[in-house]
Amino acid sequence: MTLLERSIDQETLRSAVKRAPVTLLTGPRQAGKSTLARQTIHSPRDAFFDLEDYRDLALLAEPALVLRDTGETIIIDEAQRAPGLFPMLRVLVDENRRPGRFLILGSASPELVGLSAESLAGRVTFVELSGFRLTDVGADRINELWLRGGLPESFLASDDNTSNLWRDDYISTFLERDLAGLGFRYPATTMRRFWTMLAHCHAQRWNGAEIARSIGVSATTVRRYVDALSDALVVRQLPPWHADISKRQVRSPRLYVRDSGLLHRLLGINTMHDLQRHPKFGASWEGMIIEQLLARYGRASPSYWSTHGGAELDLRLELNGRVLGFEIKRTDRPTTTKSMHVAITDLELDHLLVVHAGTRRFRLDKRITAVGATELLTSDTVIPKLGETAA
Repeated sequence: MTLLERSIDQETLRSAVKRAPVTLLTGPRQAGKSTLARQTIHSPRDAFFDLEDYRDLALLAEPALVLRDTGETIIIDEAQRAPGLFPMLRVLVDENRRPGRFLILGSASPELVGLSAESLAGRVTFVELSGFRLTDVGADRINELWLRGGLPESFLASDDNTSNLWRDDYISTFLERDLAGLGFRYPATTMRRFWTMLAHCHAQRWNGAEIARSIGVSATTVRRYVDALSDALVVRQLPPWHADISKRQVRSPRLYVRDSGLLHRLLGINTMHDLQRHPKFGASWEGMIIEQLLARYGRASPSYWSTHGGAELDLRLELNGRVLGFEIKRTDRPTTTKSMHVAITDLELDHLLVVHAGTRRFRLDKRITAVGATELLTSDTVIPKLGETAA
């Protein structure tokens, strides 16, 4: 498997390590956190601890003796396996608040790993790693990235069938072992049914009662299930935005399977031909574009908007004091809709971008611009320009 340089993620991680004594790098299993850490932070071998290795886990039974400050960055992988470690990290950091003392890797949300902002307030900075970005693999491989997803071993597999088999194994291992390792002890068969059902509800708003009836559990139980998958960073709950208007607005989150490759395996999609014929074709494209955008702008207060009258916006971001909207269409000839104009007015958008499958960028209206997905996801200039003026 050929490694790809993840230059944006490397620079993000370097910057984070320079800012704070502790950096927490999170991401789903097999997203490439360990590889990124080794490529970016050149610590000696004895400064890397993998807590999936029982020998390293045993070494850290006395962290004060092992984690002494030698001037190097100490990397601790799969840190959620030793939540009792973090109180000692706080003590060690307070003895010497040198930036870059610890790089902690975890396959879950900060709260689930045990290293939340509250536990190390003022001492920790956070970085989240998703799968490959389009800038990592090249704009000409966007369909391959969409079909296989961004998990490195899936994307870099020798052929589609090998990639499919790898993702099948990933899903089984995740449900049978990894969830339990994160503290969620749910029946693997039930969780597979639930995750598959979520895949069929991909890009739709959450309806826990309907899903609960479908799999024969309570609404409270399915709420725990979806929170578990969200905490494990394989499902995204995109929150709704509530504008100060008189219209009735949707207040449930919209759910996405974060990696498009895993979505396709849960839906039984093997090839691009299968994907093009599947009812979730457009929804899958929408989810992939949203994840690619949030890999870059995840701290821009992402949300979606929808009213019971039918107006909606796929994604709302707050960037550099401006509010931008995104409508995502799997077409190369996008047009304006009444819903877009309603969103611009009700949400007071500075600009709305219609992300499409073609390559051209063109004006649709004073504050609406159509832009090709490849340009949007690989350029550093499109969004700033559109946020400043009606380009």
